[in-house]
Amino acid sequence: MHLFALIAVTMCAFAANSVLARAGVFTFGTDPMLFAGLRLASGAAMLAVLVALRGGWAAVDRARLVTAGTLLLYLIPFSIAYLTLPSGVGALILFGVVQITMFGVSYLTGTQPTARQWGGMAVAMIGLGWLLWPSERLTLDAIGVVFMVVSGFGWGVFSMRGRGSKDPLGDMAISFVLCAPAALVLIVMGGGWSPWGIVCAVLSGAVSSGLGYALWYRVLPQVAATTSAVAQLSVPVIAIIAGALLLSEPVTLDIVLASVVVLGGIAVSVLKRA
Repeated sequence: MHLFALIAVTMCAFAANSVLARAGVFTFGTDPMLFAGLRLASGAAMLAVLVALRGGWAAVDRARLVTAGTLLLYLIPFSIAYLTLPSGVGALILFGVVQITMFGVSYLTGTQPTARQWGGMAVAMIGLGWLLWPSERLTLDAIGVVFMVVSGFGWGVFSMRGRGSKDPLGDMAISFVLCAPAALVLIVMGGGWSPWGIVCAVLSGAVSSGLGYALWYRVLPQVAATTSAVAQLSVPVIAIIAGALLLSEPVTLDIVLASVVVLGGIAVSVLKRA
């Protein structure tokens, strides 16, 4: 029960990034560049404290600089996308693109997917297409979708580069810290802000990202790969529910059905046969 609670808290933290970004940049009107910079800076500060308390920083090399660049490719478009996308829909697009990116990178680097995995990814892509296709009930902003797709690609590549890391928390921390100068530039570039928007950005960086990632990497060795995959499928669902409850975002039948198709396809692809 204790482990289940930790997993649930972690998934809620991940989903909170979408809700906090939407609230910060849309509801409270904070400039997305400023939001991204504050999230990055507060996340770097929190992770730096955690690693300092633990001891043992990783060495900086070219590979880690590239990895830090992919973190920026995720963070900046993520904030911009939430100017127009609802938090739950954005989380679903992000999650779908991340999984498709990781699947594609694995294939290009020599991993041969099974027929079941190909089928699952095809179903997930159909679900994303359904979500993105304009209808009378739901028409998403094209620019917001493009930014979220770029963000998902960045996070997918970032995740692939960190796969198999012997010190995932340390590697995550060094990526955030290496991006600290970029965070300063983003903060200086940022325009309008609000006190509550800043609160959302700091919470997203220090708590949902910094503490959330630290908790996840502590829990991960204690659970089976299948369990962790199933748990992560809950993140877009939590974001959709939280967006509806906290930000009064509509949940249409199209969103519900597309979510079922996307997450179902991903589940088929990533979960191993019993």
